[in-house]
Amino acid sequence: MNSTPEWIARSVSRLRTAAPAVDSKAADKPARAVLDKTVTDVVPKTPQPRGTHERLQATLRRGQEALSPRALRRLLADLQEVVAPQVSEIEGGRRAQAVAEWYAKAEPEERRDMWLLMCEQFAPDASRFKSARARYEAAAGTEEEGQAEISLRRALVSPRTRLLQRFAVFPQGMRFLVDLRAELLPQLKGDKRLLPLDAELEHLFSTWFDVAFLELRRLSWDSPASLLEKLIKYEAVHDIRSWADLKNRLDSDRRCYGFFHPRLPGEPLIFVEVALLDKMSSSITPLLDESAAPVDISRATTAIFYSISNTQTGLRGVSFGDSLIKHVVETLTAEFPRLRTFATLSPIPGFRSWLGKHAGAMLERLDDKRRAELGRAVGFEPPQATHLLAALDKAAELDARSPVRQMLLECAASYLGRELPDGKPADPVARFHLGNGARVERLNWGGDPSAKGLKQSYGLMVNYLYDLKRLDKHRSLLAQGKVPMSGEIESLCRG
Repeated sequence: MNSTPEWIARSVSRLRTAAPAVDSKAADKPARAVLDKTVTDVVPKTPQPRGTHERLQATLRRGQEALSPRALRRLLADLQEVVAPQVSEIEGGRRAQAVAEWYAKAEPEERRDMWLLMCEQFAPDASRFKSARARYEAAAGTEEEGQAEISLRRALVSPRTRLLQRFAVFPQGMRFLVDLRAELLPQLKGDKRLLPLDAELEHLFSTWFDVAFLELRRLSWDSPASLLEKLIKYEAVHDIRSWADLKNRLDSDRRCYGFFHPRLPGEPLIFVEVALLDKMSSSITPLLDESAAPVDISRATTAIFYSISNTQTGLRGVSFGDSLIKHVVETLTAEFPRLRTFATLSPIPGFRSWLGKHAGAMLERLDDKRRAELGRAVGFEPPQATHLLAALDKAAELDARSPVRQMLLECAASYLGRELPDGKPADPVARFHLGNGARVERLNWGGDPSAKGLKQSYGLMVNYLYDLKRLDKHRSLLAQGKVPMSGEIESLCRG
């Protein structure tokens, strides 16, 4: 049998022979087009992955499929036994634990097969839902409406819900489900078939991890070593460099609080680090200085939230931050009645990346006088985006009167106060605090001179102020597309 390369070679030869004797460049274009189509026709297209319905009916596995049809059927049977109607909660939990033990030893692609079974074989009954919806619509405004609504709600509950509930029964079941979703999340973009399982888990977690079931606990130097190690592991804002660094963050003038769930003992879901001071802090450096003497907390008037870290990737989409801050404020106020100001000292992680794309647009806002001043400062008139960005690489060296420094502050204020894609703040930290009712209070030059701080925001940090009497008003403003901000920030936005 002739090989494919030989066939292609003959095709090329025929195409060249058939080409008319005209300009070679012009003739080459149609020949290439025909050749490209011919080659494409003989290269087999990648087949679409088979769904579990088709695979369960097959005899042999295909391509990159992990589990054979027989193994897939066996796994499906194990999952179905977990939710069998005659099985009790305890027995269902025991069977779920056996599946979890298989999962722990399975390869990543085998785990994906289990996810697909959960998505496709435990979906809601479409015909039952359609019938219940029609009954509910027909009963609207009648005395049967209430019962019809109950039927509709029951029809919306998928067998997948019951399956996941059984996995939560055994002692390590909640840990298993949280870790499963953490592993699932990065795969969603590449395989939309997995979305139902993710949505189901997020919905269940939003109930299981409601604040009503969480415990606020203070973490101190006297906490168990295993718990302190988790603080080091999960700290996401300012890395904890050593045990001495951690001890400084848990000193007498500091507080650290975390939310805990009874099914995940010894595992903080989110924690916040607080510094008790006599004024609003403008720099992270003194707060992380291990040699600094503790503040006299009897004189403290200000609580600075300088680090908030979520610890469980699998709980993405489940919001703890708003409740955590409220609970911490209440706890601190009870312990320190003199506290009047509650604010953050926060990074601006998305700023430098944003400015790299919008520096030109920010320059266009300047009038001729400001543009000329900036041009002289950067050494190019008129200044272009590349000139401004190059000058900002040495932001730490700029003095207080520098036009470049002023320009950077105005850009940062606009980013925090005006950039609202899809109606929400562009910066993730701003989105969190403004969504919780804070306002943008003050920008701090050189607030974080670390390599990370310079990489994220040229060293800038921001204070978000939690005015306890205006939290609802600030949320209302944000819902209207207006970022709550101080007069100082408003002035910088206007330039």
